[in-house]
Amino acid sequence: MLTTLEPHLTDFTGTVITPDLPEYAAAARTALVEAAPDIVLRPRDITDVQRAVRAAAASELPLAVRGGGHSFAGLGTVDGGIVIDLGSLDSVEVLDGGRVVLGGGATWGGVAEALAPHGLAISSGDSASVGVGGLTLSGGIGWMVRSRGLALDSLVSAQLVTADGETLTASRDQHPDLFWALRGGGGGFGIVVAFEFQAQQLEAMTFGTLAFPAGETAQVIAGWAAHMRQAPRTLASTVRIADPFAGGVDAPIVITVAATDELAEAAIAPLRELGTVSSDDVRRRPYLDALEPGMTLPSGLRLTVRSGFVPAAHVDAALAEVAAVASAPQPATIALHSLGGAVSDVGVDETAFTHRRAELLVTTFAGGPAAAFAGVRSGVDAVWSRLAPHTDGAYANFLDDSSPDAVASIHPEATLRRLARIKATYDPGFLFSGTPASAAIANLGADEGER
Repeated sequence: MLTTLEPHLTDFTGTVITPDLPEYAAAARTALVEAAPDIVLRPRDITDVQRAVRAAAASELPLAVRGGGHSFAGLGTVDGGIVIDLGSLDSVEVLDGGRVVLGGGATWGGVAEALAPHGLAISSGDSASVGVGGLTLSGGIGWMVRSRGLALDSLVSAQLVTADGETLTASRDQHPDLFWALRGGGGGFGIVVAFEFQAQQLEAMTFGTLAFPAGETAQVIAGWAAHMRQAPRTLASTVRIADPFAGGVDAPIVITVAATDELAEAAIAPLRELGTVSSDDVRRRPYLDALEPGMTLPSGLRLTVRSGFVPAAHVDAALAEVAAVASAPQPATIALHSLGGAVSDVGVDETAFTHRRAELLVTTFAGGPAAAFAGVRSGVDAVWSRLAPHTDGAYANFLDDSSPDAVASIHPEATLRRLARIKATYDPGFLFSGTPASAAIANLGADEGER
């Protein structure tokens, strides 16, 4: 099949990596998932992306698009297909008025570093190595989520290469239906080669962690949620419990706080009163320092990740179940993200990300060697049999491909039908099929997708 690509790549100026080359092993995998694509294409510029897309369409091989390569589901690579790796398109351009144009292969650490001298930042995730594209197209929950909203809420426009190899710009005024879909629809509508954001002034933030003994889990997480419900939106916070690498049932409760204004200490102080503080490293620091460096999963290990949004009416019951799960041996780290604030300022139907009214996001992370992975996954399934009744929907950026029900719950039915109509306009042949939304649209069936 690769011979069918050659006529379409004669003018390709980027890097072509095939299995016979020494750099293939590193290029074939993502940070978290190993795979064996037939070829990896690294475009040098947007014109190269167009050439790569046309070649992929002509080949009829499965296609994966890679930005930062941190998809838990491994969306940035594919067995027996083509990977278009956008890593060379990592430019950061600061415009007037705090507007910023980012290349489709930029990572959030590079963006934060480039914007720091300008006193600017964009609401993003919590890891430096995560790609701008993957995070933004499915949401973007990070350290400014309550004060500035999701990453996609700061998006002004996006330049795409579509399935026919052409370019277009989507915004509120140009292709507004596509712009709606790009903000939460997961990226299966074309390759976004440039994002324009409205950045915000941010010199530094108060950031760090508070740790408490595992025996205080129930009171600490209940008090944390109650405080975050009425805390100023300039305070964002997460909780991590039951980390198997830190002791499992005996692992400390770790509350991370991130505050963007001078009221930080007053907002954080009540959290220190929730229990017995065993460590406290909260201090003022640059935004870039709040981003974790990220990691590449060692060969032979696998991860399973599940998530669910918790409506306000289910918070107390969900937290009680979380505390009970954490008190007994099980394989997962459990994380809680506080939402609300600027996230809920946007209407449920204004973007394809619809979980605007959730109060919390609960996520489980677990991993192990391939030989023992079935047992790990079984243990996580048992955890979610208890948590799922208290959640509504799932976050696309915190999911692997282990639970069809969880993947299907990313988008409500009405949202998915609207995405299907837009997909039919911009990618009728399903060239960009490797996303959860594309899979869900395909499952609607041809007649359903055309409604």
